Amino acid sequence: MPTTTVVKSVPFHIPCIGQEEIRAVVETLESGWITTGPKTHSFEVAFARYFGVRHAVAVNSCTAALHLSLDAMGLKEGDEVLVPTVTFTATAEVVTYFRAKPVLVDVDPVHFNMSLEDLQRKITPKTRCIIPVHFAGHPCPMDPILDFAESNNLKVIEDAAHAIPAKYRGRTIGTISSMTAFSFYATKTLATGEGGMVTTDDDALADRVRLMRLHGMSRDAWKRYSAEGNWRYEIMEAGYKCNLTDLQAALGLVQLSRCRELWRRRERIAHRYTEALASMDAYQTPTVDADVQHAWHLYVVLVDPSKLRIHRDQVIEELRERGIGTAVHFIPLHLHRYYQENWGYRAGDFPVAENYFERCISLPIYPGMTEEDVDHVIEGLEDIAEKFRR
Repeated sequence: MPTTTVVKSVPFHIPCIGQEEIRAVVETLESGWITTGPKTHSFEVAFARYFGVRHAVAVNSCTAALHLSLDAMGLKEGDEVLVPTVTFTATAEVVTYFRAKPVLVDVDPVHFNMSLEDLQRKITPKTRCIIPVHFAGHPCPMDPILDFAESNNLKVIEDAAHAIPAKYRGRTIGTISSMTAFSFYATKTLATGEGGMVTTDDDALADRVRLMRLHGMSRDAWKRYSAEGNWRYEIMEAGYKCNLTDLQAALGLVQLSRCRELWRRRERIAHRYTEALASMDAYQTPTVDADVQHAWHLYVVLVDPSKLRIHRDQVIEELRERGIGTAVHFIPLHLHRYYQENWGYRAGDFPVAENYFERCISLPIYPGMTEEDVDHVIEGLEDIAEKFRR
């Protein structure tokens, strides 16, 4: 009989959910309170304490966190918001909710965060806000961004979807700007499936986000079904439906308690990749500044076309055939039809971002990876580099 070759499988991501998380969710189910309630409140308190910030307001996604932050900042129709082109569409999409304009900015050639030089070129009298994205988990240069914003009377909202638990010059991401938006999506270090958080030290901004996340209902509206609550509530504004559930918050509380442990494992995998790939000139590995703590949400390598006979897309296919899952983060926004048809962007507008996009591959990096899994990815990349060398 013919033999069957079994290919080892290393998916791009598997969430790190253990028995403690499962017990927490089951206990919440058994409590009878599964939507926004006491668990969500406890999660907010714990998150604020962990990050060292006055307020943490839980919402159902980072998209909602960004949306509500822009609302709290007072964004209006016709305003402009500066956003990097290398990001997920949510960062720019939320700007359009206000009939405002997302103004795309190229990225720097080292960390692929928002370019300070291009940022300065893109400001106009209509610019109201900057949304820097801590791409892959490497913090943006926040001091010069904040200095630029202050000198031009602009607001700053950090998109920290990749940045738990990142630090910039000793300061935890989430405590630097007036508002920061976090993600708890399934692939993140702290994962609740879906979910997000807004952090701020500003009481008024926090109150506005709390009000607008649940239909513009008066404060603590969720308590109307509890013993200390009251059935009477008032609609203060035309708000949104962006609340987090207690089921998700139960997951979040356990994941938060494991946050450093989960990050340490990601960091270990990143170091292994960097050490192993240093001897392979076919791939460029991430650079980390000395004054930051990288969150390692993503580990992105760049294919060197001068060393390989195949394009990035074929490298991805070769890895897939070896059972290795990968992803591409991200197709720059200006290359998507929506941004071209509605905002006039074209291929060629952002050369650094396009060069990055043509070469980037996100490798598997998650706490549940074994040493054998990491070895398999490294060996796959080494095999491809040798097989397709120019």
